[in-house]
Amino acid sequence: MGKRFGHFALTWFIAMIPCACGAASAAAEDGAEVLAKPTYRSAVSEVRLVFFATDEQNHNVGDLQKNDFAVVDNERVIREFRGFARANLTRLNVVVLIDASESVLPQVRSEIADTLQLMAQSSWSSDDNISVLSFSGMDVQVVCRDDCREVDEASRFESLPRGGATPLFDALQAATKLLAQRAQPDRWPVIVVFSDGEDTISRTSFAQALQNILVAGAQVYAVDVATPAGQSKGSATLQKIADDTGGRYLRIGDAGAGVFEQFIEDLHSAQVVTYVSPESHSDFHSVRIYPTHNLNLRFHSRRGYYRDSDRASSEDTR
Repeated sequence: MGKRFGHFALTWFIAMIPCACGAASAAAEDGAEVLAKPTYRSAVSEVRLVFFATDEQNHNVGDLQKNDFAVVDNERVIREFRGFARANLTRLNVVVLIDASESVLPQVRSEIADTLQLMAQSSWSSDDNISVLSFSGMDVQVVCRDDCREVDEASRFESLPRGGATPLFDALQAATKLLAQRAQPDRWPVIVVFSDGEDTISRTSFAQALQNILVAGAQVYAVDVATPAGQSKGSATLQKIADDTGGRYLRIGDAGAGVFEQFIEDLHSAQVVTYVSPESHSDFHSVRIYPTHNLNLRFHSRRGYYRDSDRASSEDTR
């Protein structure tokens, strides 16, 4: 779990694919506008899907063959792949977002601080970029930038101002901009967010924040700090963000330092498949990956892409 690998990829970092959780989607629809369907835009003739698979125990599966899965693009089964291999990403570009607003209870703050303390023990490479931001009130503050592997982030977090409203979507926007500033072809962009998912004051909408994350090609690992987790509109928001970007939804009690090791392991098992985008009268292409033999496999990937004839580059150039 702690190794770095020269050939692996954002498994679900698919340049465009969907693997959404039905329960979260239903909860999101009940709760609404904030979970409105985002717009993902990309001009591509060749689709590049980066994904990873997990088994019934939620363990990564790394020995996939081409005939273990089927890709469905806009209800069309893709029968010919241009390529199928391990993704070739070796370094991480990570932004950790910490909710310091009033809605996060004191005991949860302690768990977040403990997790950050253990962050330095994760299997980082010296070439990885790791930044930490906190958000509360109207502000998103930089706790540490670029090289946070050995800094005592727990102490810094404890000294940050707390309370006030929750600008979650503004914080996601800030994280996306920071990732874009440091984007490189062989870096895997990841956002790790510790929050209860309840945005109360952002200028950025949910749809805007999610669209920009997808354009940046980032995966979101959402750590739900609500008590109890998984039973609120905020929890549904976090799960939708994780599902739509090909990341994972975790609960604070189950995550710990493991959240950082998790995306390193996911990166190790990631695969990439390429194919020609099918013709369609619709700009939006929904994409699914389904198992063909082992029906217990779940494929993690991005939700879809738009074909835009006015744009000449792919949304995901990895």
